[in-house]
Amino acid sequence: MMDRNFLVVGVGGQGALLASNILADVGVKAGYDVKKAEVHGMSQRGGSVNSHVRWGDRVRSPVIDGGEVDILLALEKLETLRYLHMLRKEGFVFIGNYAIPPLSVSSGNDQYPDDEEIESLVGQFTPHHYAVPTLSLAEQAGSVKAHNVVLLGAVSNCLPEIRVDMWFEVIAEQVPHKYLELNQNAFLLGRKSGTQ
Repeated sequence: MMDRNFLVVGVGGQGALLASNILADVGVKAGYDVKKAEVHGMSQRGGSVNSHVRWGDRVRSPVIDGGEVDILLALEKLETLRYLHMLRKEGFVFIGNYAIPPLSVSSGNDQYPDDEEIESLVGQFTPHHYAVPTLSLAEQAGSVKAHNVVLLGAVSNCLPEIRVDMWFEVIAEQVPHKYLELNQNAFLLGRKSGTQ
């Protein structure tokens, strides 16, 4: 079993907690020892949040040290840059295309970086970075709220030992039944787009 450290980042209200809960439960289902830190930061809508999820043969601490993240899942584009220092060399970064300008940008004091600038900065840390069109794929699945599950689908390509049916079982446990098919479709659309 391969140890893996995941960091889910975004802003409050984007579904970081659901994404990290799904990641943690999938790890348990796959037979890993799993630890998960509660979401840190300003969890109210609009504040920066992050959640640590660790899989391993034996995990002693839920908190990931700087430079030890294997897979960074960014639900919001700018949050990717805030947490790049956490990434292990040659780690993987999955960037959703959701942009929520912070107060400094909306007040006119700062400028939100464009996609090329974000990609260039991330590329200095790792060649393994993927821009995932989470909003359009989630809308295609039935609701933009499923953008977090789209991102998980993309990430699933880095976890070949985890079967799709295991993801589906956990998603079924985590989302209301009436939204299950929507979230399964969102996951599959993300998986198809994942590492292209």
